[in-house]
Parts: sequence; C-alpha cells; structure tokens
Amino acid sequence: MPEEMTSIDYVMEKASGPHFSGLLSPIAAAASSAFADANAPRQPFVIGVSGGTASGKTTVCDMIIQQLHDHRVVLVNQDSFYRGLNTEELKRVHEYNFDHPDAFDTEQLLDCVEKLKSGQPVQVPIYDFKLHRRSSDSFRQVNASDVIILEGILVFHDQRVRNLMNMKIFVDTDADVRLARRIRRDTVERGRDVNSVLEQYAKFVKPAFDDFVLPSKKYADVIIPRGGDNHVAIDLIVQHIRTKLGEHDLCKIYPNVYVIQSTFQIRGMHTLIRDRDISKHDFVFYSDRLIRLVVEHGLGHLPFTEKQVVTPTASVYTGVDFCKKLCGVSIIRSGESMENALRACCKGIKIGKILIHRDGDDGKQLIYEKLPKDISERHVLLLDPVLGTGNSASHAIELLLRKGVPESHIIFLNLISAPEGIHCVCKRFPSLKIVTSEIDVALNEEFRVIPGMGEFGDRYFGTDD
Repeated sequence: MPEEMTSIDYVMEKASGPHFSGLLSPIAAAASSAFADANAPRQPFVIGVSGGTASGKTTVCDMIIQQLHDHRVVLVNQDSFYRGLNTEELKRVHEYNFDHPDAFDTEQLLDCVEKLKSGQPVQVPIYDFKLHRRSSDSFRQVNASDVIILEGILVFHDQRVRNLMNMKIFVDTDADVRLARRIRRDTVERGRDVNSVLEQYAKFVKPAFDDFVLPSKKYADVIIPRGGDNHVAIDLIVQHIRTKLGEHDLCKIYPNVYVIQSTFQIRGMHTLIRDRDISKHDFVFYSDRLIRLVVEHGLGHLPFTEKQVVTPTASVYTGVDFCKKLCGVSIIRSGESMENALRACCKGIKIGKILIHRDGDDGKQLIYEKLPKDISERHVLLLDPVLGTGNSASHAIELLLRKGVPESHIIFLNLISAPEGIHCVCKRFPSLKIVTSEIDVALNEEFRVIPGMGEFGDRYFGTDD
C-alpha cells in the first residue's frame, strides 16, 4: 500500500460501521465476561394499539407496517389469546362476555411479548371465532423483529403489558361507525346473524367499552381520531418510529439522553482517538473537534427566545436569541479539556471547577469547588469527557443541586458514555440531560469503559507516561 494511503485522511475516509460502539477486540473480550455481548439483539420497538371494537385498529396497524417496509415488523393480535371455552361455556356461548379482561389469557400474552423482546421466536395460538376454541395442532410462528405491534381492545388494561410498550396508540372512532363495522365483520367473517350481534353489543360490548376500554384511553401517548382515515397522524407516528429505531436502546429508556447523529467524520475521529498508537498532537486535535461538536449540540438544548433583526438589505429576519444565563462547570481534571471548546462557542462564558477525590479505602468523597456565585440562576453545562460508573458525575450533580441549580437546568456533556454510567445518572437525576457522541459497550471488571479510549486526561495533557 502506498505510504500516503496510510495517512490520517485515508483513515478518516475509510472509517465506517455502526454508530454505537459494539465491537470488542479479542483482548478486551478476554479481559472480562462482565460486560454485555456486543452481538446481542437490540431491543425491538413495541407499539400498543388499542381502541373500541371495529374502531380501525387493524387498519392503522396495516398502514404502519406498509410504511415501515424496510424494517422487520410483526403484528400480535390480542384476539389470538382468547381462552378456549369449556363445554359448559359453549352451551351458553351467547351469555359469555368476550370483551371482559378475564376472557383473555394475559399471562401467555405477556410471556409471548417478553420472549419477542428478548429476541426469541414464539408460537402464537390460532383462535377459531366460530368454534370458540384454539386450534390444538397449529400455531403461528412469529420471529423476533425490529418492531412489535400489539393490537387489541384491552392491551392497555393490564399495567404489566403497558410497561412493555414504547408507544401506546388509541384509535378513536365514533360509536355508530364502530357498530356498523362490527355488524358487517361478525356477519361476514364470523358467521353470526345480525340479531345476535346487536344483542351481544348491547349486553356486553358497549358496557365493556365504557368500563374497561375507554378508561384505558388515558394511558395512550397518541390518540388517532377517525382511525385509518387519519393519514397525517399515521405519517407522524411512522416518522417518530423511524427516529426511535435509529436510537440506541438507552435513548428509548431515558428520553433525556441524546447521542449526536453519527457521520463518517465522527466515526473516523472516534477511530483515531481510540487508537492507542496515535500521537498526542493528533489525539488532542481530533478530541477537540469532537468536543466542539458535543458542545454545539448541547447548546442546542438550551431555552431560547424569538428575536427579530434588520439585515443589511433592510429586510426583517426572525430568529432566536441565545440563552443569557449560562456557565460551564468542568470536573477536574479531564473536564478541563472541554473548556476551550466551550469558550470558543460562548464568548466570555464563566467556567467553574469541581474536584472529586476518593480518600482511602472507605470511599469517602472530598470535594473542592470553585463556582460562580450566581450559579443557581444559570443553566449549567457540566463537562467530563468520559462517563464511566457515574459516581463522580453524581457527586458533582449533587453539589450543583445543593448550590440551588435546578436539575432541569443541567446538561452533562461527554464524548463517550458507558451504559452503567447512564443508568446511574439518569435514575437519580431524571430531569437532567446527557449529551454524548457515542455509547460504548460496558465497563469491565476494573470499571474501565470498553472499548473506551483509556485515561483521557493523561492522554490529552501528555501525562500518560
């Protein structure tokens, strides 16, 4: 290979791969079995679709599936989990309430969805609506997918089922329209006469809707009026799902975690600063570039006010005004590497410092701080390039809270984050925002981020020897 092809520009151009670090080197893999398997299946996006009988739930599901054609999507119907009727119940089938929560085998439904979420295939029962029993010798094989849609009138009734969902949609359709659809469906598809359908509707379906289905509407994230006729709502939902599918699993769990959008340039810069053989000059150069991107992204989460200015052409331009009350706080000493980028973005910004030191083996924390006196009135950008265990960050955040800074006014900026650190910080401080450029695989037995980039402060300031 020609010498010029081994240059940094060549590495930058050729860098590629998934945005979120998920590849372990043989050395790192052998070092510890404590961190997660990088090849483990990612968590699917689970959508619950509920609504009254014949409200158009299936139509909405079909439209979502059609628009997500480039992803693996599976539909699981709650109707498949009807309990089979015994001999006595079959004799009085017209008195059986098929719209009551007890009519469904919720435990089997839970088991099915949990297995699909963990990447396992499942066999979904097939229910015969004419015989009112399940097929004993046939099942529908459902494999793990990117998106799982769980559809049924009572999928929001049980909290355990709701907790498995990433998005809950309620299809809201006029009662007269639903009744007309129900009559057409049950007479054509399920072999019933009109009188029995009307009798069942008045005796069971309408009361069950009022008692169980309609109250569950309050759990919905999105309510779709007019069902499948509402193309605008469905387009927005599909757009949101596509966004979520591109996120790391932790961003689905914690909506306050933001990972900057990856490009080959960003991936290439990560490739360089993670290389143990890179020179100090290049490490600092590309770290500074990445830090600048993270800072700019973090500034985008600050509040703004609308502002109009007159341009040199005497035209009025409507834009926004920057947040005035702002300061940075670096966690010494690695966090100091991010100060120059912050100063370059925010002219004259005040920057405080926090030093967290572990004293002896008892884990006692001694904290030194030098912060702006009016910090309680400011939005704070907390700076630390690596979020590992989250312990130091948590102590720094607690100090800011004691100084009167509202939790929602803190934005924590870092280059890489370990899942353990994200869990630690987000569970304790759910209103704080975390902005990072990549989420790594895990911590190893020595609590080092894997694959990571070593001791960032030592490498940046040249004290790693």
